[in-house]
Amino acid sequence: MLVTLSTTHRPASDLGFLLHKHPDRVQCFDVAAGVAHVMYPEADQSRCTAALVLEVDPVELVRSARGTAGEGFSLGQYVNDRPYAASSLLAVTLGKVFATAMKGRCDARPELAATAIPLEIRVPVLPCPGGPDLVRRLFAPLGWAVIATPVELDPAFPEWGVSRYVDLRLAGTLRLAEALSQLYVLLPVLDDAKHYWVSGDEVDKLIRAGGAWLPGHPERELITARYLAHQRGYAAEALARLDALDDRPGEPDEREPDGHDSADRRVPTLAQARRAAILAELASAGATRVVDLGCGEGNLLRELVADRSFTEIVGVDVAARVLRAANRRLRLDELPDQRRVRLLQGSVTYADDRLAGFDAVVLSEVVEHVDPPRLGALAAAVFGTAAPTAVIVTTPNAEYNACWESLPAGRFRHPDHRFEWTRAEFAAWSDGVGAEFGYRVRRVPVGPVDERVGAPTQLAVFTRGA
Repeated sequence: MLVTLSTTHRPASDLGFLLHKHPDRVQCFDVAAGVAHVMYPEADQSRCTAALVLEVDPVELVRSARGTAGEGFSLGQYVNDRPYAASSLLAVTLGKVFATAMKGRCDARPELAATAIPLEIRVPVLPCPGGPDLVRRLFAPLGWAVIATPVELDPAFPEWGVSRYVDLRLAGTLRLAEALSQLYVLLPVLDDAKHYWVSGDEVDKLIRAGGAWLPGHPERELITARYLAHQRGYAAEALARLDALDDRPGEPDEREPDGHDSADRRVPTLAQARRAAILAELASAGATRVVDLGCGEGNLLRELVADRSFTEIVGVDVAARVLRAANRRLRLDELPDQRRVRLLQGSVTYADDRLAGFDAVVLSEVVEHVDPPRLGALAAAVFGTAAPTAVIVTTPNAEYNACWESLPAGRFRHPDHRFEWTRAEFAAWSDGVGAEFGYRVRRVPVGPVDERVGAPTQLAVFTRGA
């Protein structure tokens, strides 16, 4: 089995630091399925490639009882595709050999571990009964450019057609830890055949590896079912835990099963209180043309659309799949004035002239998902290029985390958060941005205020024209 990871991030040889494997050495590791080798076919300043080769002995797997019983007939225990086709055996090996890299740790280059870098991944023989279309459905929503070429049964006899295997090539700009976690989950999903006993521990592994990206994946039910070998009880538990992944520990989901907020709750959730505070600030600013930057699936957009005082509404998100979900949820095709609302694909860290000249830009629970080195680019894009009259930013108050017993000490509220600011840190950032771009700043607590640690959410209103 073979998988290669390449980057052109300069210096490219720093990939060795991220993987904790030196480019000048060939290293071997004993794993459950056999022997794993890590080597670097190329490693210079402009391009670096790491190759993981897993040598599997299918006979030894059966003799040592480390493999499953076979594929329905006794010979299938010995004659199969395990020596060369990527499967759950390779995923397990990735998790062991690159365990530290998958956790996003790199003491030698911590800033690089937190940075999205250009990556290319190749799996030359990947079993996929669903064909290339399934591969694209699983990887494309995660930001990858996908090329899945069917492998011919025999190039000498093209009339025989293609096999159930594909030659997979991925290209994208992600953190290495994200890429590894996605491979760890999706390789066995595509194979759809776990090569070891599936127990309740596998649910924990799925949540740890996929918690940052799986909750919003359009194929999460299929991924969950296949990863857990179609065991309904485990799949139901995993889906319930994925639903609970939110930025509000210990609070109920803000949506009812039909996707709408409950009108019966007497005490609003923090998300509802946050949206109410944003709407109040927009009304106070007299904003009628609003951009929701990092709109997600449209929680705030839905309330903006319902208020006719907002005459032009734009939702922006980097993920096309999220925008499709927002479009379905808002039923934009059914709106009487479809020109009033637009959904655009874009990034919070790139200047976008389409967003210039609006009354207000909202960044609700967005900045904490941005790598700290990119915050300067975010500020330049929003306050410099877009330059609205008002900007509203909300973000978690890290000090308040101690009030949630369900949140372990030192943990962030969401696995994709890059940081969480204290009140002093948020004040320093917002005051600095305001001074740099000519905005007055006012900060407002959102949610129940604790005398010691403040409110759970911090809100800042930036008004242009200091």
